[in-house]
Amino acid sequence: MTTTEQYEAIKKTAAIGAISARNAIGVTGGDRAVYLQGLLTNDIQVLTAGSGCYAAWLTPQGRMLTDIHLFESGDMILLDVPAAELPAMMQRLDQFRFSEDVQFADLSKELEAVWVHGPAVPAMLEQVLSGATGLASWPEYHNSRAAFEGAPLVVARVSQLGVPGFCAYVEPARSADLRRGLVAAGAVEAGQTALEVVRIEAGYPVFGIDMTYETIPLEAGIEDRAISLTKGCYVGQEVIIRVLHRGHGKVAKRLVALVVEGGAPEAGARIFAGDKHIGVVTSAAHSSRFGMIALGYVHRDFVAPGTGVAVDTALGRASAVVSHRPLR
Repeated sequence: MTTTEQYEAIKKTAAIGAISARNAIGVTGGDRAVYLQGLLTNDIQVLTAGSGCYAAWLTPQGRMLTDIHLFESGDMILLDVPAAELPAMMQRLDQFRFSEDVQFADLSKELEAVWVHGPAVPAMLEQVLSGATGLASWPEYHNSRAAFEGAPLVVARVSQLGVPGFCAYVEPARSADLRRGLVAAGAVEAGQTALEVVRIEAGYPVFGIDMTYETIPLEAGIEDRAISLTKGCYVGQEVIIRVLHRGHGKVAKRLVALVVEGGAPEAGARIFAGDKHIGVVTSAAHSSRFGMIALGYVHRDFVAPGTGVAVDTALGRASAVVSHRPLR
């Protein structure tokens, strides 16, 4: 199947594939929500069984250590984190534990995530899974236990690509069976190229690519879904509040979408306004709809859609235009 066909499946029907490698951590104990509340940027204590949220863990200087998909099941909180950050996360979680009733478990060998994207996914999952109903009306991060051919799993709604998205956490031994079941129901396996095109079109940043240890969440534009402005203290809060209240939300740079009129820029390619170096590219791909597209950080004076810039490519410096994120 071609990349174009996979792209169309994501947009119009259903496609299987993860935009990045991630692993799961299980957090149990009566103090699990209280414990995480003081560490993460979102409001964990308001979560009830079957709900969840997106969050970040920051340094005291307000820079990201990781991003997290978080799901409360009623007896456990599942943390979905970048695979590369799993060892550091496990160490850090244990480091900050004192007398709290909270336990942590690396679930990377017990659960494998199967990601599915597309408008047909809710109906398809209801066909393939038992115990999962009404998926089309689920809010983001709603999650529930279900089963596939008798094998227990957790299914959660997390839309990353501008279409309905879901993730099923299943035993690794049953992952291939679940994928086959989804393909039999009409889904296609999407390769990384197609997933990357749609991800960049959707303006969805990935930690380790578009967000790093140097990133302040406000720079990446994830504050609306990752940061609670009403919760109590958490690590790095002072910096975030200072930027929002005293600085009126102004940061030195922001992640924007770019449409490039020329060759393909690589990650790290420089962005210019005239002869002035104003930013760098973090991701790029060729879209059949928009042409060459990219995500990148530019100085705050150049973030308005329609702003003309230039980008270094293998074919030389190319004209580019700052666009809306997501692209439209």
